[in-house]
Amino acid sequence: MDTGLIEDRLQEKKIRPTAMRLLVYNILKEAKGAISLTDIETVFLTNSSLEIPVDRTTIYRTVKTFEKKGVAHAIEQGNGVMAYALCQSNCQENHHRDQHLHFYCERCKKTSCLRDQQIPNVSLPNGYEIHDLNFIAKGICDQCA
Repeated sequence: MDTGLIEDRLQEKKIRPTAMRLLVYNILKEAKGAISLTDIETVFLTNSSLEIPVDRTTIYRTVKTFEKKGVAHAIEQGNGVMAYALCQSNCQENHHRDQHLHFYCERCKKTSCLRDQQIPNVSLPNGYEIHDLNFIAKGICDQCA
């Protein structure tokens, strides 16, 4: 984990780089796709080298701070479980700009960000305003096929 780079990234987003925030950021960075709060908690519980007390509420608050500040985005996987992935650098506080397709594998239960697959332009009638747009495809991923 390159703590200096992560600290810089968090400070750019006006987030104080606490030990928990550095660890959660690194878990999201190392994940192969979007991961749930339970997945993040499991990494903490199975990694004996992490000497920091952890509870689900602290993980949740950390991830929600990342989401609010444009560091991570949430993906509703279509199964009632939220997953989280790091944003690209152009996201800002309360305004995510990395709109892309997400793919949920029905076999391995993992969600992938397909950043090269852009969400089509959605045109709404006058008076409507989009605050969030989430496209998710479901099927079998390339690893499970």
